[in-house]
Amino acid sequence: MKRTLDIRLLTLGLLTLAVFSVQAQDVVMNEAAAGAEALGTGDGFLDVVIKGGFLGIVLWLSLAALSVAGTHLIVDSFLKIKEKRFIPTGLIDGVRSALGSGDVSKAKELCDEEPGALSNILSAGFINIGDGAEDAVSVATELESEKLMQRVNYLNVVGNLAPMLGLLGTVQGMIMAFATLGTEAGAAKNAMLATNISQALYTTAAGLVIAVPALGFFSFFRNRAAKISLNMEALTMELMKKARD
Repeated sequence: MKRTLDIRLLTLGLLTLAVFSVQAQDVVMNEAAAGAEALGTGDGFLDVVIKGGFLGIVLWLSLAALSVAGTHLIVDSFLKIKEKRFIPTGLIDGVRSALGSGDVSKAKELCDEEPGALSNILSAGFINIGDGAEDAVSVATELESEKLMQRVNYLNVVGNLAPMLGLLGTVQGMIMAFATLGTEAGAAKNAMLATNISQALYTTAAGLVIAVPALGFFSFFRNRAAKISLNMEALTMELMKKARD
């Protein structure tokens, strides 16, 4: 089931990238046509990519991969980082009922039957029901919070890598542009300059287009994950108090 969901998310990411690529190519082709009318020559988006050489192609493939990965992580986080998923109502009601009748063992059995982040935190509290319960719950909550943040942190990686790759493409394009000044002349020089500068600007724009939503959603999901962790810890402390009473 999980593998099927991952395949669906990856497919959605690829479709999103395809739509983005078509729209971007339309914009690029319109700009290239305007440039051709002004200079008498113009290159399409694929020409800019190909003329960027091996490094340029690798950069664009890397940016495309980051775009797919970022889309997949955002969709996956929307589906999986939900409070209802981590704090199931059925488990809470069952534990409350067991503790209400003074049956701590039954409450622990319910946690074992429904594994998850909240179950692990509750089990840590029930095992150390005495004076060490608060410390055990805090440690367990911190561990589950780290697990929850692992996938979210990948969005931060995407958001930081994308502009770096874009900057690398900018540097490559500017190096090639300055090299053209000394090796070409006339119309050929203008065409090469336009292509190289396009390579520099397009990679920068692509990196920023990927990085901005990735970092924005990273902050959003990080705050959501922190809120879920705090709610699980507070709920566990409340149930521990009820168990001791």
